[in-house]
Parts: sequence; structure tokens; C-alpha cells
Amino acid sequence: MTAEMVRDIDSGRRMRGLDRAVEILDYLRKRRRPARPNEIAVDIAAPKSTTYELVDLLVNSGMLEYADKEGRVFLGRKLYFLGLAYQTQFDLTRECKSYLDQLAQATHETSQLCMLDGNKYTVAMMREGVRPFRISSDVGERTPIPWTASGRLLVAHMSDEEILDFIPAQDFILPNKSRLAPEKFLADVAQARAAQFYSFDSVADNFTHCFAAPIHQGGPISVATLCLIAPREDAARNYERYRETLIASARELSDKLGTAPVRISKAGVA
Repeated sequence: MTAEMVRDIDSGRRMRGLDRAVEILDYLRKRRRPARPNEIAVDIAAPKSTTYELVDLLVNSGMLEYADKEGRVFLGRKLYFLGLAYQTQFDLTRECKSYLDQLAQATHETSQLCMLDGNKYTVAMMREGVRPFRISSDVGERTPIPWTASGRLLVAHMSDEEILDFIPAQDFILPNKSRLAPEKFLADVAQARAAQFYSFDSVADNFTHCFAAPIHQGGPISVATLCLIAPREDAARNYERYRETLIASARELSDKLGTAPVRISKAGVA
């Protein structure tokens, strides 16, 4: 075996180890609570010896921290500081904070920045509205795309075939156990694509209405959405004002990011 072949084998091992380390971090992020290394190994189908070794390395680097005396581990504070550094360079999240504040103040409703996380929807940032009761979502929680207004906009750049390949079939089962017909979802996507806006009564609860408008950065793909979550009665009473305020904010933010591929009028795409 030549020295070059040995280097290639070692490089491959390091890459597999790196992939496993990322898989461990992503597993804990999705789990949202600590786990023992043997639990991690079983759930990600990795060798226990490899998992224990990688967990020790991640703990020593600050990427993971021990959460209790039982040996459970969770995401470490090093990741928090890396996230802060990321936000200082990523224009979207940095610029979006003020828009979320302005939306919440102007409407008194909860405002959100929403994005795709793989083939799921997630709330990346949120500002709660000024209300006697709380309307909010868990930031970072992964939700099936068909359950959300934003989801229709976030996949609007795809063809119908690409959308159905992208979204797991089980994600069309709604929280009430009924099934959303894929044809109906595709029709919703076409409507959202044409209007560059979408709203509907939430399928996750019985009292809120969701408004969503796309944010563009670098092309026609919606890299994120700005959203408003309001009680259904207030949403109906203030529908046009909320819609126009949200669309104007999303368009202004897209302009600030340097890419607004479409202009939106009250009637739809201009």
C-alpha cells in the first residue's frame, strides 16, 4: 500500500468522523433535550464506540456539555457563540430583527421570520405581539410544510413534481388526523406563487390566522418569509391592513438585501 493510498484512507475516515459529529449535533438539535451517548448511537445507527469517542471530542471542544450526573449531553455554549458570529455576517437575520419589531408594534400581533430546515418549516426568529394572552411558536421546532402558510411560499420555486418528491407523504396528515390532498396543496402553492402572499386559518389550532409574505435574496427563490399570527376575529377585521403592512415590510427587506425579483401590488404581482 502506497503512502498516497494510506493518506486517502485516513482522509476518508476523518470525513466519516466529521459527518458523524455533525449528525450527533443535528440529532440533539432536533431532539431538543439531552441524551446519553448510547441513546444517540442507537437512534442514529452509529457504532457505540465511535459515538462515545466523538461525544468526548465534542465535549472537550465545548460543542457539547454534560447536562446531568447521568452522563446525558446536550448542545454546548460554543455553538451559541458560533451562532452569534453567524448572525453578525448573515444579512437576513441581522436585518430582520428591526422588521419583526416594527411589525409587532404596528399590528400588535406576533411577527415571525420563517425558513426551511431541510424538508420541514421552522420559525427562526419571533417577536410576540402586545396582547393579554400569548400567541407564539417554539423557535427552531420543525413542522411539516403543508401545515403552514409560509410553506406554500417557501416551495413556490419548485415544480409540482419536485414539491411532491421533497415533502414526505406523511406530512400531508394534518394535526386533526385528516389528510390534506396533495392536489389541494399544489393549488395553494400556485396561488401563493402568483400573489407572492398567502394566508389561512391555522391548521395547528382553532383560533389563529396566519399571514405570510416572501423574502428574496439572490434570486426568485423565497429564502424566508415574514409572518403575522393573529386571532381569527382580529385578522378578519384588520385583514387588508395586516396584509399590506406585511407585504410592504417583506418587499422593503428584500430591497435592502439587494434582491426584490417581483413587485407586489394590492391585486398581486405587479
